[in-house]
Order: sequence, then C-alpha cells, then structure tokens
Amino acid sequence: MILHELMSYELLRLIWWGLLGVLLIGFALTDGFDMGVGALLPFVAKTDTERRIAINTVGPVWEGNQVWFILGGGAIFAAWPPLYAVSFSGFYLAMFVILAAFIVRPVAFKYRSKRDDARWRSTWDWALFAGGFVPALLFGVAVGNVMQGVPFYLTDDLYPIYEGAWYAKFFGLLDPFSLLTGVVSLSMLVMHGAAWLTLKAEGPVQQRARAYGSRAALVAVAGYVLAGLWLAVGIDAYAIVGDYVTDGPSNPLHFEVAKGGSWLAAYAVRPWIAIAPLMGIAGALLTFIGLRSTREISTLLFSKMAILGMISSVGLTMFPFILPSSTNPGSSLTVWNSSSSHLTLFVMLGATVIFMPVILMYTAWVYKVLWGKVTEADVSENSHSVY
Repeated sequence: MILHELMSYELLRLIWWGLLGVLLIGFALTDGFDMGVGALLPFVAKTDTERRIAINTVGPVWEGNQVWFILGGGAIFAAWPPLYAVSFSGFYLAMFVILAAFIVRPVAFKYRSKRDDARWRSTWDWALFAGGFVPALLFGVAVGNVMQGVPFYLTDDLYPIYEGAWYAKFFGLLDPFSLLTGVVSLSMLVMHGAAWLTLKAEGPVQQRARAYGSRAALVAVAGYVLAGLWLAVGIDAYAIVGDYVTDGPSNPLHFEVAKGGSWLAAYAVRPWIAIAPLMGIAGALLTFIGLRSTREISTLLFSKMAILGMISSVGLTMFPFILPSSTNPGSSLTVWNSSSSHLTLFVMLGATVIFMPVILMYTAWVYKVLWGKVTEADVSENSHSVY
C-alpha cells in the first residue's frame, strides 16, 4: 500500500500510456511480419513449393505473435475504458473487417495443405493474402482518422454519439489523408515481411522478397514524409485550453479543447521527440540498403527500428491526446481524462511487471528453438507435418 500511495495518478497514467504504445509496437514488430509475408505471398512465391516455404517461415510463430494484439486490446479495455468504448463504437465496421481477416487467416493456415488440389490451395493462398493486406492497410487508415479527429461527441452522461449513417462509419474513414497513412502502414509491414523472408527463406523466394521489400521501403519513406508535410499544412491539431489537472477524475467533459494550429508544433515544445521520425526514416532507408545487399539479421533489425520510430512518432506528436473529437473538441480523450482509477492502474501494473517478462522470455525461447531457414528440402521431406 505504501508503493500505491507513492505512485501518483499522473505517473500511473503516463506509465500506462507508454505501456499501451509498447504493446501496439510489439504487435507491429511481431505479427507485422506475418501480415507482411501474407501480403507478399502472391508476388514472392510462384510455385506451390515456394508458397509453402514462405508460409512456413511464419507458420510456427504467427499464433504467438497475435498475443500482442490481444494484450493491446485488453490494455485499452482495462486501462482506458472510455477509449475502448468510443473507438470500438466508431470503428466498429472497420474492426469487424479486420477481425474477419484475422479469422480467415488461421483457417487458411490450417486448411491450405489438407488437399493436394491446385484450386483449393490457391483459394487459401488468397485468403492468406487478404489476412495480411487488409489489416495492414486498415490499421494505418485508423491512425489517419485519429490524427484528424473522429466525428463523435459525448453526452452529459458520457454516452458517445457518432454523426452520420452507419455505413459512414466505414466508408467515411477512407478520406485521402487516411488512405495515405494506410499506404504507409501497408508498405511498412510489407517491408518488414520482406526483411523476415530474407532471413528465413532462400532461393527465389528470398530474391523476390528483396526486390519487393526494397520498393516497399521507399514507398514507406516517401509516404511517411508526405504525411508529415500534410500534417504541417493541411491537418488541424488539438490543444487543451487553460489550466488543467493531470491527476483529476477521468471525465473528458472537464477539459476545454480548441482545434487549430499544427501537430508539428509539438516538436518546438518537446524537441527531443524528433528522434522518433528520424529513427523511422533512417530505419526504412537502412532496410532498403540491407534488402539490396546480402545482409539478413541487420536488415530485420533496421526494419524493426523503422516501425518503432514511425509508430512512436504518432503517439509522441499527439501527446496528451489519444482520440480527439472533430465534432466537439471538448469531448476529446486524453491521457489525463480517460483512464481507469488510480487503484486499477496500480494493480494492473503489478500484474504486468510479473507476467510481461514471462511472455518476453517465452517468446525469445520460441524464436531461439525455431531459428534457421526454411528450405525446399524441409517442405518436401515433411510435407505431411508442415503447412
């Protein structure tokens, strides 16, 4: 109880804001290359054997990688209940499409090689492509919408109301800026998947992965820079007006928020956060160089560096906002007004301190055991036990 009293509400909110970022980035670093490999499958693999090589580079680890997605969703539900309620309501159809893709993907993994029939396997190969392409694109589209503000407002009893018809909750997300951020997300994860394939595959699959991945790296850099310029001149930012408390009760309506200015003004207030976009751009360019050469391990590490920089730059730029409201800025959700209680955050932090190292150690052990390349001989000699 002494530790509970020593840790302020403000500090716990900051810690959980950081942990949420860690979980989302962890998901992108692990399941991201699974999605990237799926999106690359029709392009890097031309024969059934080549497709099985590509699939089996992620086959043993994709289920474990999705743990990060579950942890991220659980953290939002438990640590940021208003964010969970508002975002899942507004992005309901988009989340349904993403979850449908995530449901189709494991079915494709399990069923794909159950029959030695070209049409059967081709159908499930395209399901694996959709399971990688669709989430990678829509996650980026969601980020673009969040940075522009989402059209909702909160009633006096904090009930979220969205504007427009039900179908606008999906098609309304597909504006030009959000599609650009979707392309950045997709190209970033395709680059990551290609870096994974260069490490785990060989022969034609590896060569084609280098070619497509290097192009994706350039697209990711160009799209990221263009999105930054767009933010500077074409997207209004949000700011809390007047004095406010950082350890008060979680009620978004207690804050006054104004819309206007540029998100990039945050770099003048907190210059140190510039390290994030620099890491994102440098990591993608170094990944491009690595993919064009014969490097493998360093290329994957540089790809992870790019993802870390690009994703963290979004959170650092928007801080303390988590989900701004374009309809009524005063309903915007921030780090200071949309968390669980002080006690809840403290208890959850204790559980995280205990179980997160276990997850990390288990994950590291799995990757160590499964280290090495997937070869044509591995697939041929174990045709009945691999995907």
